[in-house]
Amino acid sequence: MTRTAGPPSQTHDLVLRGGRVLDPETGLDAPADVGVTGRVITAVSREPLTGRRTIDARGLVVAPGFIDMHSHSHDVAGHRLQALDGVTTALDLEAGLSPVDEGYRQAAAEGRPLNYGFSASWCQARMAAVGGLPHGGGIAAALGSLGRPEWQHEATGPQVDALLELLRRDLAAGALGIGIVVGYAPRIKPEEYLAVSRLAAGTGVATYTHARQLVEQIDDTPIDGAEEITRAAAETGVHAHFCHITSTSRRHSDRVIELVDAARAEGGRISTEAYPYGAGMTAIGASFLAPEFLGSAGLTPSGIMYAPTGERLADAARLRELRATDPAGLAIVHFLNEADPFEQGLIDRALLHPATVIGSDAMPLTWTGGPVDPLAWPLPPSVVTHPRTAGTFSKVLRRYVRELGALTLLDAVARGSYEPARILQDSVPAMRHKGRVQQGCDADLIVFDADTVSDQATYEHSTRPSTGHAHVLVGGVPVVQDGVLCLDARPGTPVRA
Repeated sequence: MTRTAGPPSQTHDLVLRGGRVLDPETGLDAPADVGVTGRVITAVSREPLTGRRTIDARGLVVAPGFIDMHSHSHDVAGHRLQALDGVTTALDLEAGLSPVDEGYRQAAAEGRPLNYGFSASWCQARMAAVGGLPHGGGIAAALGSLGRPEWQHEATGPQVDALLELLRRDLAAGALGIGIVVGYAPRIKPEEYLAVSRLAAGTGVATYTHARQLVEQIDDTPIDGAEEITRAAAETGVHAHFCHITSTSRRHSDRVIELVDAARAEGGRISTEAYPYGAGMTAIGASFLAPEFLGSAGLTPSGIMYAPTGERLADAARLRELRATDPAGLAIVHFLNEADPFEQGLIDRALLHPATVIGSDAMPLTWTGGPVDPLAWPLPPSVVTHPRTAGTFSKVLRRYVRELGALTLLDAVARGSYEPARILQDSVPAMRHKGRVQQGCDADLIVFDADTVSDQATYEHSTRPSTGHAHVLVGGVPVVQDGVLCLDARPGTPVRA
């Protein structure tokens, strides 16, 4: 272990003593001490290290904190739930923000428990450039306008030019790529998607796409959603990241994965992600939740649960009513039945594919009763979200490592930490120091019990924190200590390209 050993006489600020240390890049899986000084790992050694403070990690796993590439959880409360799931860096790359600097400024002013970052939002830029809607306002404004028709129609040439200019400004401000939620405006010209992909490729960043519908779902779609992503990778050379591949592909995910594999074999730079749930969550005003489109997507109103009331929608009339009165209201959409072996198999195969990384698609919290207190903890039972916000990474460890034995612990950790860092690091140099347990890397570390770590959140009790994470360090600062949140901790720093 000389590669990661520090000077034996060095006194570290903190020593994690004797845990099972996992480093996905080098394949290290062995008992060791980890020394931390300031925000950096200063030693990894099988010989005892000296620290001003020591945490006994014997019998526990010491691993790089999870890097969630797909988190719409932008506030302190959401970060706390994710911290208890082992997340140390929460990035919103699928939707992103525009203007992106607005989001970075707000997070810095308020402080965040986790490291944070954003892509440039094609959606918000298009709302301004094509729809004439106000530019900015954060994720709340984006959700509020998601179902508005003004921004969803085909763009003129000058409008596309204006859109690209807004995205250029966001990239110059440090955006981590371009998030393209084309599934929410599925009638745009494929040429526009290619133009955005060329911009990303020319700037050296990736695109992060919520795909438009597949031909099996809508036969007159301008282009098959999966083929659009693989085509863009081939024609522009862009690194195209295919977000939550199961939730958009649904019962056709095997076909989509084969298509992506074929494109990779021909040199296309395409990465994929998945989460271990059969339901998604989005604004009820989303275009693909219009009653007339549900049948083609294999959905029914009863498969939609409106978060503010907890109701399963009785019929299309109730769906139309809510889309008119509260288009930004969040809804859980059951697109695959986790109790059905075939449909659960689709989720499993997508998540277990060798090239898949874990992304939670964590959602903003919905406060259904009483005043909103963004710093309240524990969260009141009236606060709801999707269980993936609180439980994605721990569910992977529970289900796929401990119960099914389908992943080794090292592989599961890699899919949530090192592999996301590797996807990003060519365009975001700071990621070369994350997702690893090595001397000189960021001290974003988790200490958990591999035998007991587990998700607790369910669709009925969506904000129950995961359990089994004893310690979570962000930049060397405890955010979780002895399994308890450090409520005053705000060590998160911005990640910019």
